[in-house]
Order: sequence, then C-alpha cells, then structure tokens
Amino acid sequence: MKKSSGNLVIALTDYFTSYLPDAKGLSGNTIKSYDYCFSLLFEYMDTKKGVAPEKVTLKSLDSDTLTGFLQWLETDRNCTVTTRNARRAALSAFSKFALKRGYDGSIPFYGAVSSNPKKKRGAQGEPIKYFTMSEIAAMLALPDTKTVIGRRDMSLMSMLYATGARAQEMCDLKVNDIFQGEETNVRLTGKGSKSRLVTIPENASIILNKWLGERDFRLDRQADREKHLFSSQTHEHMTISCIEEIVKKYVLIAKETHPGMVREKTYTPHSFRHSIAVHMLEAGESLQVIQSFLGHASIETTSIYAKATPELANKFLRERGSALDEVATKAKAPSPSPYASTMSFLKIKKKTT
Repeated sequence: MKKSSGNLVIALTDYFTSYLPDAKGLSGNTIKSYDYCFSLLFEYMDTKKGVAPEKVTLKSLDSDTLTGFLQWLETDRNCTVTTRNARRAALSAFSKFALKRGYDGSIPFYGAVSSNPKKKRGAQGEPIKYFTMSEIAAMLALPDTKTVIGRRDMSLMSMLYATGARAQEMCDLKVNDIFQGEETNVRLTGKGSKSRLVTIPENASIILNKWLGERDFRLDRQADREKHLFSSQTHEHMTISCIEEIVKKYVLIAKETHPGMVREKTYTPHSFRHSIAVHMLEAGESLQVIQSFLGHASIETTSIYAKATPELANKFLRERGSALDEVATKAKAPSPSPYASTMSFLKIKKKTT
C-alpha cells in the first residue's frame, strides 16, 4: 500500500481532478455536490475549530469532529436530514478512496466516517418547508430594487420559484440557457447532467428581461452566451452558499417586517422548489406533470407534495387514491408548458428603480 501525505487539500486535489472525473466518470453536477461538502467542512474547521484549510489532515478528522460537523450542518446551516445524509455520503465515498490510496490517517478517518451512520428520518419523514403564496409575494417584494444587488436578489428568487430549479441548477444557468419567443423557456441541467426545458410565465419573463438588460446580456450575441445569469460580488459563477445566504437574509427580513406571517423557523433555496410544486398541485396539476417539471426520476419522489397539507392529502386520496405505480399510468400526459398553462405568476409589487 502506497503511503502518501495526510494533508486533506493534497488528497482532495487527486480525488477531484483525476479520480472522480476519469476513474469513476461521475457527472459534473455530482462532482460539484461532493466539492461543496468539503467546502463546508473547511468552513466548519476554520470557524468552529480554528484550523485553517491548509492545516486540515485526515488524522484531525476524528469521529467527534465529524459528528460536530454533521450536527453543525443541521443547526447552523439549517440543512435537512436528507442534505445531512448527502454530505455524509460524500465523506464516505472519499474515505474509501483515501483508504485505497493509502493516505496517512486514512484508516482512522474511514473509521470516523463509519462511526457516524446515516441519520434516520421520522416515521412520517420530514415536513416539507414551502412558502405560501403570501410568503412568496412578501419575499419577492423585500429586495431594495433601487440597488443592483437588490434587483439581482429579486430576479434570482423570482427565477428560483418560476423554474423550480435546484440551487446548483440556478448557479450553473447561463445566457445560452434562455430561449425567447412567444414564451420564455429556460434550460436547467440537473442531476446526472440531465437537462429539462421549463416555461416561465409572463411576469417572471419580464423580470428576467430587466435583469438581462441590467447585465447588458443579449441572447443573440455570441460573446454573452457562456456568461452566467447570476453572479456574486466576487465571482462570476455564483456558488450554492451565496444563494443560501441570499435566501437566509430575506427570510430574516421577512420575519422582522411581517411578524406572524412567516410560518417556518428556517427556509432554504430548495423551499422555492417545494413551493412551486405544492402550488401547482393545489392548482390541479397531476403528479406526473409536476414530476416532469421538476425533473424527478421517479414519481415516488414527487408524491411527497401530495401529503404537504391535510387538504392535499385528502384530495390525493379522493381523486387519485390508488397505488403510486397506478397513478403514473392514469395521470394525464405532461403539457408543453405545465406551469404557465395552469397558474398565473404572482403579481410582483412594483418598485421604482
């Protein structure tokens, strides 16, 4: 067994630049998900343990440290159990790689990961945290659209809701992914590098066009096509953590400006995705249409929205009260633009820019 440095940065360089894309052939989005896990781990080690990223070693990642990291994800970053388990899975995959490569400290690191098992959810699963229509309207009216950052934030949250995009999909969205004609279509590339085309309603399209003008992006200009639609103040390619901070910021403002209206303690970027799914179901769309819109591989995943509220659960039982595999067969075929055809986008409160 070849012995190598136990420095985590060195080990991860080999892991991300060679092993995952070449040996394993994983998709770019899966690699980004794994990469984000270790970005969070470095943040935890730096801010909570006082250990700079370049000083982190496999030996320093003992069982107690990893337990603290996973708990920090839930308590400080408001991650769900599902997200926590996904980060733990990324650590597990890397620990097996490190063990095979023989990195110093890989054996205790592998044991530390193994001693932190996948966390079980409650018997009924986690409640879906979604915004009501009133909460969505309030969130989109909060940014100060007299500033560029405010206009960016309002446009970003509008797109999260209108497209049902995952945070990473929104980070990766480029000018080249916008198609305009009688309708505005947006191409989203999700898990497994699978792409889907969604139609956004007119009001969302108006907001999008204003943002394109703000950035001086033109769909017919070749030089603009590979530029990312949303950027942070420091990076052209926005990160998930940046979107998380934006959503967290406005949730806190909403709690202060609309006391009593905001139902949940915390919301995440994924809450916008949950919201559009619940609102589509409330508007009468079938689970199969919502499955196609969100890009779910299985209708079982989409079925969680049928139980989001007692009203939806009762409606589901009354109207589609059969086994899930039968629902997929009986449901109507997806329409070309399921969201735009059934719902009017929220009328955003206009502000002077």
